[in-house]
Amino acid sequence: MPETKTVEGYDMKQEVFLPDNYSPAEDEPFMNDRQLEYFRRKLMNWKTELMEGSRDTIESLQDGTRNIPDVIDRSSEETDRALELRTRDRARKLVSKIDAALRRIDEGEFGYCSVTGDPISLKRLDARPIATMSLEAQEKHERREKVHRDD
Repeated sequence: MPETKTVEGYDMKQEVFLPDNYSPAEDEPFMNDRQLEYFRRKLMNWKTELMEGSRDTIESLQDGTRNIPDVIDRSSEETDRALELRTRDRARKLVSKIDAALRRIDEGEFGYCSVTGDPISLKRLDARPIATMSLEAQEKHERREKVHRDD
């Protein structure tokens, strides 16, 4: 998180310089300002892409309303719309997970397993920045979930 300094009653955050080719490395302090800024930007870019996709879907659904006389063509279009709406619903849920990850960055909890408190590997966070558990804790959770689901 950028360092915050109070000047005349105002909190002023210092900008974190992040080169374009920056990638978090294991040999630097875990969740330092540069790593946090890297993940913040990655999450914000991902959220922007999802939101733009949602806007495009809404526009295409509004523009695509038409009367199709052929039953098979109409059915096909309705199936496509239902699939698109389901995809958008998944994107909406993903946006809320991204927002939660951004809150964890602001609160200083990002990058740490919610179960064990241990650091989540940088490779895992880079691949899935919304991760809340370490790989080991996630695997244990999924095994437990599978066992209970089979009952």
